[in-house]
Amino acid sequence: MALFTYSRLSHLLRIYANKPPVLRTAAEITHGPPCCVQLVRCQRTMDSKALQERQKQHMAKGLPKQKPITGVKRVIVVASGKGGVGKSTTAVNLALGLMANDPSKSVGLLDADVYGPSIPKLMNLKGNPELSDNNLMIPLINYGIPCMSMGFLVEDVAPIVWRGLMVMSAIDKLLRQVDWGSLDYLVVDMPPGTGDVQLSITQNIPIAGAVIVSTPQDIALLDARRGAEMFKKVNVPVLGLVQNMSVFQCPNCNHQTHIFGSDGARQLADTLGVQLLGDIPLHLNIREMSDRGKPVVVSSPDSPEAEAYRKVASAVIQRLEEINP
Repeated sequence: MALFTYSRLSHLLRIYANKPPVLRTAAEITHGPPCCVQLVRCQRTMDSKALQERQKQHMAKGLPKQKPITGVKRVIVVASGKGGVGKSTTAVNLALGLMANDPSKSVGLLDADVYGPSIPKLMNLKGNPELSDNNLMIPLINYGIPCMSMGFLVEDVAPIVWRGLMVMSAIDKLLRQVDWGSLDYLVVDMPPGTGDVQLSITQNIPIAGAVIVSTPQDIALLDARRGAEMFKKVNVPVLGLVQNMSVFQCPNCNHQTHIFGSDGARQLADTLGVQLLGDIPLHLNIREMSDRGKPVVVSSPDSPEAEAYRKVASAVIQRLEEINP
């Protein structure tokens, strides 16, 4: 099969540029009778509508049918338009917060960031997953949360240098070839941005809702808005925004400083018509415990930081019940 290369695209564009137009120009039809002008305009409108209809039918055929993950009741994706805003830390503590608020619920954690997996470090997990009798990968478990990540399948420092098709294949394996058992919630740590992985996941599995993580900084909010708009386009409910690193409190004098700005995510939530799920402070304890693989929800359950994550988890459940009672 021939490849549609850049050189072939350029060749086709050159042919199109040199081809005389099928329809006459405005100057050519100026002196014609008015009925001819109307006929041309009508033909253009009909051609445009027919083209749009064909494109819609073609796209519908190309889209995969959504299929639920076996054993998983609800999938919650945690996303951000930009990296470095604390998305993975939020995803981990959200999963732990869901279970802390209701220990009867089973929660799993999927790391969909193929190029930069963070879950193994944050959850203090190492090793390769074993295979079940059905040849499915068995998640690694810590703090009562079964986890799956590309980081379990490669060396810690090994770069993943893959093109799009290989990444899509890896995502499919992480979605379909894992024995999750029975889960009430599967929290998916999405990669930053709005690219192939996000589209592949949203088109292949039913998603209960998306949580958008951002700092209050303007430059981060721009990308957070793009992320929220992407989920709306693919008909995934946006549960709300989490304003991360909202305020820094000096450990010596308790003075509060809004390093990344104040209430930027709250204002964006109002603009988008979605809920602000909560504020997470910029706190040394969150960073230190995350680096040690001991998330604050389990290592410091009585701290204000852990309480902030549990409040976000409660807000997420409330929004899910409102959307799917």
